[in-house]
Amino acid sequence: MADEQSKPTPRKKSGWINLLVDYGPVIIFFIAYRMYRPADPDNMVGEVLAVTRSTGIFIVATIAALAISHFKLGKISPMLWLTTVLVVGFGALTILTQDPFWIRHKPTGIYLLFAVLLLGGWLRGKAMLRILLESAFDGLSEAGWMKLSRNWGFFFLFLAGLNEVFASPEWFSFDEWLKAKLVVFMPLSFLFTFAHMPMLMKHGLGASDVEPPGQ
Repeated sequence: MADEQSKPTPRKKSGWINLLVDYGPVIIFFIAYRMYRPADPDNMVGEVLAVTRSTGIFIVATIAALAISHFKLGKISPMLWLTTVLVVGFGALTILTQDPFWIRHKPTGIYLLFAVLLLGGWLRGKAMLRILLESAFDGLSEAGWMKLSRNWGFFFLFLAGLNEVFASPEWFSFDEWLKAKLVVFMPLSFLFTFAHMPMLMKHGLGASDVEPPGQ
C-alpha cells in the first residue's frame, strides 16, 4: 500500500504544452529580434546588438521551456536536454564573440547530432528516437520505432543541409534566416510528422498521440 502511495502521479498529456515547449522559444527569439533590429539595414553595430540581445532572450526562453516541461509534463526528455545544452552553448558563444555565426549554425549542430544518434542506432538495430523522446508515441511497436528513427535520422540530415543554405550570410540576412525557422522549418517538421500517420497507426499508435518531435 505504501509503495502505491509513493509512486508519482502521471501528468496528463497536453498537446499545446508540448508545442509551447518545442516552438515557443523560437517564436520568442523571432519577436525579440524584430523588436531590437535597427531600422537602417546598414547599421552593423545595431544589427549585432539586436542579435546578441535576442539571443540572450532565446537562451532564457529555452531554459524556461525546460522548466515548463518538468513542472507541467512531469519529465524532461533527453532530446530537450540536448537541445537546451546546445542552445545555451551556441548562444553564449554568440554573445561573447558578438558574432551571429554561432547562433545561425546552432540548428545545424542540433540536426547533425540527432541524425548521428538516430541513424547510428538504426544501423545497430536500436530505436534511439524512443530513448530521446521517452516513449512520446505510446503504443508504437518496435518496428514502428525503428522506421521512425530511421526516417527522422535522414530528415535531420536534410534539415542540417537546408539550415546551412539559409545560414549563409552571402545568400540570406539574419532576419531571413530567422524567418525561415518559422515559415520553412516548422511547417516541414509538421508535414513530415503527419505524413507518417498511416505508418504509425499501422504499428499501434493512435492518431491522437502524434506530435512532431523536437524544435
